[in-house]
Amino acid sequence: MSDETKSPNEFELITRLKTKLPTNDSVIVGAGDDCAVIDAGVSGKWQLHKTDAVVEGIHFTRETAPEKVGHKALGRALSDIAAMAGTPRWATVTLGLPDGFDGAMVETIYDGINRLAKRHDVAVVGGETVSNPERLVLSVAVVGEVDRDRCVLRSGAKPGDGIWVTGELGGSIAGHHLDFEPRLPEGRWLAEHFLPSALIDISDGLAGDLGHILDQANAGAELLETALPIRREARLRARESDAAKPPLIAALTDGEDYELCFTLGQGNAVALLDQFRKAFPDTPISCIGKIVAEPGLKIKQKDGTKEFATRGFVHFQ
Repeated sequence: MSDETKSPNEFELITRLKTKLPTNDSVIVGAGDDCAVIDAGVSGKWQLHKTDAVVEGIHFTRETAPEKVGHKALGRALSDIAAMAGTPRWATVTLGLPDGFDGAMVETIYDGINRLAKRHDVAVVGGETVSNPERLVLSVAVVGEVDRDRCVLRSGAKPGDGIWVTGELGGSIAGHHLDFEPRLPEGRWLAEHFLPSALIDISDGLAGDLGHILDQANAGAELLETALPIRREARLRARESDAAKPPLIAALTDGEDYELCFTLGQGNAVALLDQFRKAFPDTPISCIGKIVAEPGLKIKQKDGTKEFATRGFVHFQ
């Protein structure tokens, strides 16, 4: 298949489609960030719109506990709201159900959705059910809101800014990808107290998602290997199997961590660490590197600084 006729990957397809999307005067930010940002005429507020999907065989298996499927389906969209420092308000759910589906199983999926929705005061206000003969698909659309002066985009990072992440990275397949907690309070707190220059959630791997921030800034990053908060499960998998990724590679590319990655001026580091740890004693936070002028991602290791060219997970690749 020639380059002209081969199927595009996820981000190539998005780029081709979004240039043709209609818009209007209410759109503050359209396709290309974690959420669309809309001026709906509410004083001091913008609306956030996000839709996300989970597909059997890609995001979960037939053996996955149904309530965890529901949790993940809603949680993915809530994580994107967190990445805009927003508050989720309403959700709708589209169910694509295979032949011979179990009604009790569907109710249990909704138990997972409802439990997480109640925890974050999200109203589930409807949706759609359709037949999808081969596998189960759930698509969740969420509408949220954010203070106009606290909405943080992927753009805005500049050389010299520190690069930060919440939580731990890599090895999410061991269970984290099904029971993560969206960092909604943390995202709002950061915007209120420190207002990051850029913010994104880590769903496709740190290298890929940080790469979106770098692309927007036309800049690069230098990360310190010893500063990366690598999840214990990623280290265990590397020790137990020669086929597993090395822990560093897992932390950079595994995806489905659903943590926040953000950039902030270096002068705020000490205050941020002190205040964040007091506000969220159970949520780790780490400064893992800095934004640099030269494009590209570099990793500073014991034996020198090396360029890292691989991005995270990409659909259709």
